[in-house]
Amino acid sequence: MAVLKVIEVLANSDESWEQAAKNALEQASKSVKNIRSVYINEQSASVKDGKIDDYRVNVKITFEVK
Repeated sequence: MAVLKVIEVLANSDESWEQAAKNALEQASKSVKNIRSVYINEQSASVKDGKIDDYRVNVKITFEVK
């Protein structure tokens, strides 16, 4: 039986929500091992001069506790 833990991470990108999620996973992977899944909980964006300036995601990352 596996024991799993969930953490919440906020990340951003000037390219896309997909890239923001990848950035979240990349940064979390530096200190968290055994990551099993990423759940995008929320998406938002900041707007500047009528255009999207920054994509933001709030993700939940699930990993196995060993």
